Amino acid sequence: MAAVLRVVIDARMKDGLSGGVQQWVIGLASALSRLEDETEEYLFLVDEGHETWLAPYLGGRCQLLVERTAMLVPSPGSRMALIASRIRGALAARFPILRTFRRRLVSRERARWLSPLHRAITRAGADVMHFTWQSAFATSVPSIYQPWDLQHLHLPEYFTSSERQGRETAYRAFCEQAKLVVVATKWIKADVSAQYGIATERIAVVNPPPVTSAYAPPRPHEEAAIATRLELPARYIFYPAQTWGHKNHERLFEALGQLRRRGIAVPLVCSGHRNERYTTLMRLAEELGLERDVMFLGFLDPTEIQVVYRRATALVFPSLYEGWGLPIVEAFAAELPVACSNVTSLPELVGDAAIVFDPLDPDQIAVAIERLWVDGDCRAQLVKRGRLRLSQFDWRRTALLMRAHYRQVAGRTLDPVDTGLVAAAPLV
Repeated sequence: MAAVLRVVIDARMKDGLSGGVQQWVIGLASALSRLEDETEEYLFLVDEGHETWLAPYLGGRCQLLVERTAMLVPSPGSRMALIASRIRGALAARFPILRTFRRRLVSRERARWLSPLHRAITRAGADVMHFTWQSAFATSVPSIYQPWDLQHLHLPEYFTSSERQGRETAYRAFCEQAKLVVVATKWIKADVSAQYGIATERIAVVNPPPVTSAYAPPRPHEEAAIATRLELPARYIFYPAQTWGHKNHERLFEALGQLRRRGIAVPLVCSGHRNERYTTLMRLAEELGLERDVMFLGFLDPTEIQVVYRRATALVFPSLYEGWGLPIVEAFAAELPVACSNVTSLPELVGDAAIVFDPLDPDQIAVAIERLWVDGDCRAQLVKRGRLRLSQFDWRRTALLMRAHYRQVAGRTLDPVDTGLVAAAPLV
């Protein structure tokens, strides 16, 4: 019998603050729990006291790895070691005589500066470390790194100078550390390869299915009670997004203001964590006369989010930049018509199953919303196309593909199913 392959999967996040990354972890945990493996074990690394959001989705060969210091950022020494590594790498590229010296120095440096969490996963017997988002730590365990996007390079105005520098240092260092970089779309793969000079064979694309399929559906009496408690309008459009700048709530509000001035009142329900921009957004809503039309619900639990999807008239997604667009596939699963931005990976994600618009043009956003709001035939056609699009995303296949990547990173022999999954072209 083959030796057990032990994979540690990064789940160091607080409930409700990590958006689509948290949903990806939940979906992956649920799907891996359903695999009938005898040669893999999956340990989800969490901080003590922050495991309740994930625990209900674990079963089978999946369990928690609880560490008291799991959420601590890497120590200054560890971060400086990574920065120094990048500088020496640049010098070695220009001066070949330094390459041998650099290799020897890096091996000594890693032994000295490895994160305390490296020791924790080593004690747990990790063969592979899967970093599910940009937060990572130095380790000599073979790793997978998952940068969801490079937004700080394309929309630098939404980041401070220190934030951009911190992201750039971390992304480059942990991509270099990883044996495999996993991204959500072919668009992001090309971007990561071009920006960081990473060979395309070191980057794998994994399209995430909707995580709502892992949630227990609400009972009929629960749905009515939740809708009443949340004070959901009889009809509304839905936009699930934290109040980050790139989520582009402002132009969505401008589009709704245009429609209201023409006598078309379209209520908007938003969900997601409300950061410091929330107050500014609500002030804008008041200025546009939308104070009664715009509702922010904050973070929703798995049952609540399903109810909001089910009762919406449409999903509108005006984001300026997305590595994937998980709410779109969740809308497809809820049989909800979609209108979305025509940027980054979104057009390829939706295919012909959505109305697309320029997110910088409130006029185009308004036209798309009005069409979804008044045209029942259009909504029905988009729902049908969304259903067909959704059928091409599957959590079991995703779990098998990630298992194949874990085996490959650990140096295990791939079986024919693994080989076929790894070789198959992604949809998006």
